[in-house]
Amino acid sequence: MRIVAVGAHPDDIEFGCGGTLAYFAERGHEVFLLVMTQGGRGGDKETRKKEQEEASRILPAHEVIWGRYHDTELSPHMNDLIQDIEGVIKKIAPELTFVNFFDDTHQDHRTLAEATVSATRYIKNVLFYEGPTTQNFSPTIFVDITPTIEIKMRLLQAHKSQVTKTNIEGLSILDIARSTAVFRGIQARVTWAEGFVPLRYLLTAGDVL
Repeated sequence: MRIVAVGAHPDDIEFGCGGTLAYFAERGHEVFLLVMTQGGRGGDKETRKKEQEEASRILPAHEVIWGRYHDTELSPHMNDLIQDIEGVIKKIAPELTFVNFFDDTHQDHRTLAEATVSATRYIKNVLFYEGPTTQNFSPTIFVDITPTIEIKMRLLQAHKSQVTKTNIEGLSILDIARSTAVFRGIQARVTWAEGFVPLRYLLTAGDVL
């Protein structure tokens, strides 16, 4: 199976669905990461790019595909975004696609979600993931990441420059990710989980989710 995870910035994907992607990667599925910006507003963009590449090796991802956009500036480029995402989708032909949720206080996340809805209009199995700035997120699909929670933490730790940038004193991104995984786990009746809101999800016999 081929899987594409789309993120506006380095570390979005790892927070939102890193445990799920690690679960699939461990089972031999091909995971592709499409990261639209290098996160230059949140730190040095070359550093952040290297951190994303390191996280991809830990996962491991089949490939990291970089967008050509600037951090916080996705909104004026909606048509280009749709075409770029659609081009990747057509090339890879994924069975499963993940992307930022559309109700979010960060404008890049909102724009990327909207663009991906259009870019994936002809494909099945599109799931929205949450991040620290997501609002009104009520997942109805859950993945048990108990076997991969520590890999998820390693993925986030690879983004060293971002670990303490939470704007909440005394809480790291690792603390927030663990708390989120516990809460979603309670909802799913497991120890640790990631939750997703489906745009579309086709349930088939033998489904691994």
